[in-house]
Amino acid sequence: MILASIQDINDWLYTSLYVIYFITIISTIIVVISENRNPVKSIAWIVVLLFLPIVGIVFYFFFGQEYRRQRMISRKGKRKLLRNISYGEFDTSESQLSDSAKQQIKLGFNLNQALLYPGNKVTIYTTGKEKFIDLKKELLKASLFIHLQYYIFNDDVLGHEIRDILIEKAKEGVEVRVIYDDVGCWRVKNKFFSEMIDAGIEVNPFFEVNFPQLANKINYRNHRKIVIIDGKVGFIGGMNIADRYYNGVSWGIWRDTHMRIEGPAVQGLQSSFAVDWCFTSRELLSESIYFPSVAPQGKIDIQIITSGPIGEWKEISLTFLKAIGNAKQYIYIQTPYFLPTESLMKILQVAALAKVDVRLMLPEKSDSPVLQRASHSYITPMLKAGVKVYFYQPGFLHAKSIVIDDEFSTIGSTNLDFRSFDHNFEVNAFMYNKELALDMKNIFLNDQKNCRRITLKHWINRPLQKRIVESVVRLLSPVL
Repeated sequence: MILASIQDINDWLYTSLYVIYFITIISTIIVVISENRNPVKSIAWIVVLLFLPIVGIVFYFFFGQEYRRQRMISRKGKRKLLRNISYGEFDTSESQLSDSAKQQIKLGFNLNQALLYPGNKVTIYTTGKEKFIDLKKELLKASLFIHLQYYIFNDDVLGHEIRDILIEKAKEGVEVRVIYDDVGCWRVKNKFFSEMIDAGIEVNPFFEVNFPQLANKINYRNHRKIVIIDGKVGFIGGMNIADRYYNGVSWGIWRDTHMRIEGPAVQGLQSSFAVDWCFTSRELLSESIYFPSVAPQGKIDIQIITSGPIGEWKEISLTFLKAIGNAKQYIYIQTPYFLPTESLMKILQVAALAKVDVRLMLPEKSDSPVLQRASHSYITPMLKAGVKVYFYQPGFLHAKSIVIDDEFSTIGSTNLDFRSFDHNFEVNAFMYNKELALDMKNIFLNDQKNCRRITLKHWINRPLQKRIVESVVRLLSPVL
């Protein structure tokens, strides 16, 4: 009798747990559907929840929640920043830019209040050695302030060199502020940053991940890599502070693209940093000292556009779509990961089918096998539309750049994947200048000499097992 009662209780517990579990799964699916996000992304989450329910619940709890309705900075704070920027909305009516470029500039302003800064000088770096030699020289010249923000700031040889310079400048009385991404620097010991703090440097992690807020923050990372020195010189691009960006990896070089800006557009970088600093510290850097008036240094017009999971629009994604849609002659793209949204994939196909010369360069070997397999699943439809695909062979291609029609080019932190468009905080410089576009075009063509071109006949005949794995991983690409 007692054994029967125990069995009944066990049966009741199992049934109750099953019912609770089933209700949890269904409720989560209802939440996913009710959020009215991209159908492809919603379907990906539903597939994960149905076929991998336990894993799916955990993944959705940590990675699936939306925060786009929140703000990083109040409207009042944003107005304070803009008041100190010495450039208003640029009148493009007298400009020599094409009508398409002028329209694209207006889009950037309406989406992001991204001002167009004329009169800049730009230096492009394609190796970490070039970039970090120049960065260290400029840091040593700082007399007022240094604002530095990186997704990864490693405590390796290069990281210690940069840290020691920052400590030296702080001791000289220079204001030094550092933002690092908490997930990007998970492996970095606390002592590395505490030594900076002890020297008088203000250091803040972006979205520090800890319990109980782990689920709310782990999926939303600050992927930006920018430096502002005295409000006159800035750096932006794809390179983090880590030895591999300087020395390469065991299987080849680390090919990346970064740039130095001298001129008024440094104010755009400072505005981006100020918003992130306010978000992490609640201190608004709106004083005029951080936004000095800078005389023109060159002939390049630049917009600094930011995007992230907070806010109404996916600013960089939409501006990319506009730039690609404007193309008449060619589109050359370098990206380490290619997991395009449906809209991006279609507009690239449309351009190629309209006989625009569309070229896509990816790494032959990646630092992420999962992302590479997902990327490979998108290559066949690109090839069928006439997109030329190249695999870079000397090492890992981490560059994130686009050049279009000898007029427009962009360099920044944004990959062509769901994560950059939907989850990460990103920043890109959008540049309008023929000479710079030609330089960027030549960089692409030089890299192309070290590539293997992928043909449709070769690609569709690769092993069936590879194609199946790629197709399965592709189902998860919106949530990777």
